Amino acid sequence: MKISEDKIVSLTYDLTVDGELMEKATKERPLTFMFGMGMMLEAFEKNLLGLSVGDKFDFTLTPEEAYGAHVDDAVVELPKSVFEVDGKFDEKRIFEGATLPMVDSQGGRLMGSVLEVQDDIVVMDFNHPLAGETLHFEGEVTDVHIATPAEIAALGQSFEGGCDCDSCGSDGGCDCGC
Repeated sequence: MKISEDKIVSLTYDLTVDGELMEKATKERPLTFMFGMGMMLEAFEKNLLGLSVGDKFDFTLTPEEAYGAHVDDAVVELPKSVFEVDGKFDEKRIFEGATLPMVDSQGGRLMGSVLEVQDDIVVMDFNHPLAGETLHFEGEVTDVHIATPAEIAALGQSFEGGCDCDSCGSDGGCDCGC
């Protein structure tokens, strides 16, 4: 069976950026998703279309094909008061390197990374962590099958319930496979 629209696909892969391993999906913990549902990057899926179990892949996505260019305007300074709980700055959750769910002025959900905590401000980056990066994927297709009713139901629950991982992009897409 070949990878095509509405098939459940499982993969192993190494994701490298500038020769550094960023993410790994193994046979014990493969990446599994429904193809064509918008769960993965469009260019990622395009490179897998038509492959079968046992097929190996090796491709590179440019920043434009992946998470876009790094946008300087997405790095913002917010008053420390935004992060107060009961009138006190939340030091347990707000620290350099933390990734936080935030809401913009239009009510949209997005993730931000804390770059720096200063006396009166918190510097946050709302770019995707891999924005501006060229992504190299190398791996193998380990399973392709028609989705069972139980898998379709599980996908519906994950979409309805949202995602509680730290890898969701600012566009609302999830990169963690949950």
